Amino acid sequence: MGTHQQHRIRTLWLAGALHAFTHVYHVALLPLYLLIRQDFHLDKLGRATLLVTAMMIAYFLPSFPMGVLADRVSRKKLLGIGLFINGLGFILLGLAPTYGLALAAVIVAGIGGSFYHPAATAMVARLFPVGTGKALGLTGIGASVGFFLGPLYTGWRAEHSGWRAPVIELGCLGLIGAIVFWLLADDDAPATAAQRQPKQAPVEKLFPTPTLWLLFIAFSFAMSFRDFTGNGMGTVGSLFLQQARGMSVGNTGFALSWIFIMSMISNPLFGGLSDRGRIRWTAIILTIAAAMVAVFPHLPRAALIPAFMIYGFFFMASYPVIEAALMESVPDAVRGRVFGLFITIGGLVGNVSHWLVGRWVQHLGPAANSPQGFYHIYALLGTFILLSLLGLPCLHAIRKREHLEAPSGAQPGASSLVMQNPEL
Repeated sequence: MGTHQQHRIRTLWLAGALHAFTHVYHVALLPLYLLIRQDFHLDKLGRATLLVTAMMIAYFLPSFPMGVLADRVSRKKLLGIGLFINGLGFILLGLAPTYGLALAAVIVAGIGGSFYHPAATAMVARLFPVGTGKALGLTGIGASVGFFLGPLYTGWRAEHSGWRAPVIELGCLGLIGAIVFWLLADDDAPATAAQRQPKQAPVEKLFPTPTLWLLFIAFSFAMSFRDFTGNGMGTVGSLFLQQARGMSVGNTGFALSWIFIMSMISNPLFGGLSDRGRIRWTAIILTIAAAMVAVFPHLPRAALIPAFMIYGFFFMASYPVIEAALMESVPDAVRGRVFGLFITIGGLVGNVSHWLVGRWVQHLGPAANSPQGFYHIYALLGTFILLSLLGLPCLHAIRKREHLEAPSGAQPGASSLVMQNPEL
């Protein structure tokens, strides 16, 4: 194995490790809403769920500026600094004496998390121009681990030590992880032969025509419906299990964690399969996920964890597939900015779900104590996934208009080579 290949593999797994930290923080508070509400004496449940919405807005809002930085400076430095700030925010949250300071702390954590995806996604796509979907699927294993361990750990620890202890402990682990990454990771690798291209003038615009801009915005907005459901499933699942099914905090965290564990298999599996057809595989996996969301509250208690597993197996796999499709649809020089803008639009819309779902459940009143009260909420979330499929024709049109479509009969990954050099 050559030095460059070793670098690519090492960088891929280090990016996956940071991916785990990033998403641990996203889901760590899900089982803790009721404890946080009690600790801060909050009059409304929506104020507790607002903490996650505020963190995620702070996570997505700077994504475009982070994408600009990812196209211009060391991605290794961005990733290490971001994790350090993210962990620091969680330590401050665990120590916050008031709700206002807790809100400020999650904003700090969200800003730190915003460093990861624009830099890491662009870096992986550049290192793996062939088999991009599989490479992003492998880094997605890190996200699966983080999503799985986050609610599992915080739910278990909170039962014994309160909600603050696991939050502080996860923050400290993030600081250690950032230091280890800074010491072991390499800077971006030099371009491979397939990536070398003639020197070009700086790209001034992300998209050269208004039509491409319109298609991109429509695609991003449509995908925000997928994100709305993905985030809403965690929050409504936490409240559903504790209120309608009478589960403890620890059991709720355990159940929620199973949404994510199966994506350790599905992310690389569907990421690799999608290298032979992004749009087709995205439609299949999201349609199955939508059906699982709609039927979830109708299932008996014994079937809830298997249902979470099936839903997560398909839904979570849509992320590396869509990310690979987007990265292959634009030139390398603008990938960081394009991805940053994409998750800014989708993230800001999608992550309002934590706050809205909290309000919806609160408005259920006594109906929140029975599964029937949640039927319409889950049906709406399933419908949102189906609406997100409207963005796929937009992405396909972007790729064709950017002249990045693979020639007929091309080998898997050939579209990436066409993207790297339009003369091919």
